[in-house]
Amino acid sequence: MTTDSEAAVTAPRRNSAGLRRDLELLEILGSPEAESAGGLGVVRVSELAGRDKGAVSRTLATLADSGLVSRDSVTQSYRLGYQLYALAARTLESRLVRASVPYLRRMVTATHETTHLCVLRGGNVLTLASELSEYAFRGLGWEGVSTAAWQTSSGRVLVSDWAEDDLRRWYEAHGHDAAVTGPVSPPLQASGVPMASPTGVTPLVTDFDSLTAEIARIRRRGFATVDEEFETGVVGVSAPVFDFRQNIIAAINVSAPKPRLGAHLDEAGALAARVAAELSAQLGANSRGR
Repeated sequence: MTTDSEAAVTAPRRNSAGLRRDLELLEILGSPEAESAGGLGVVRVSELAGRDKGAVSRTLATLADSGLVSRDSVTQSYRLGYQLYALAARTLESRLVRASVPYLRRMVTATHETTHLCVLRGGNVLTLASELSEYAFRGLGWEGVSTAAWQTSSGRVLVSDWAEDDLRRWYEAHGHDAAVTGPVSPPLQASGVPMASPTGVTPLVTDFDSLTAEIARIRRRGFATVDEEFETGVVGVSAPVFDFRQNIIAAINVSAPKPRLGAHLDEAGALAARVAAELSAQLGANSRGR
């Protein structure tokens, strides 16, 4: 006699074959061939899948309606869509936040200062998670707050593994962004005019040359520092978090009042680099590949 639980295990799932066929097409569009070609046409996808061209065309059109794939209006080729990348990014960041908690707490325990996990969003840095210090006067939790990347140690770290051409394009687009959506909000300056620090302190980054010089420094040291560039009386350090592809995906940041941390920035930066490297290893990064 077959029990209900056994039947549930052995019975085929409704629509599972169709789902498998859809996933097969997504895998084909995620293949090295599709990536190098910038997408594949229906005929080539059909060949690789070994399926009828008409059926593949209908399936791709349905997937395009949901945003899981996108179709180039000129070449008529298909590639993976924005919605799929958005789902993957949310999944990655959810895992990243969960994995980072003990490491952020270690930084707080060691430094007694507020620690953040930050990612890049265009020209801004977004704080995904914060662990607060026990001090009455402490850095705030910045979850969900965006700050201009050019002005922060975490932002500079997050672009520190980019090729020079990519970095130049990013700087031309974002090097003059407004400073922050949060407690500090200086006025916009005209395009082409280097942004000044809202605190009056001369920033380390004022143009593309100074940005590349700072990134070279970050690569040598393994961390970045800021001294009152972002907020009067506040200093900070940041170190990169790598994924299994050896790409920087996040930064661990410590910020604190200058009287407490200002004399120990290099020490805190080196500590942040060690803790970030351990988090990177948990995420599959290989330190020998960097």
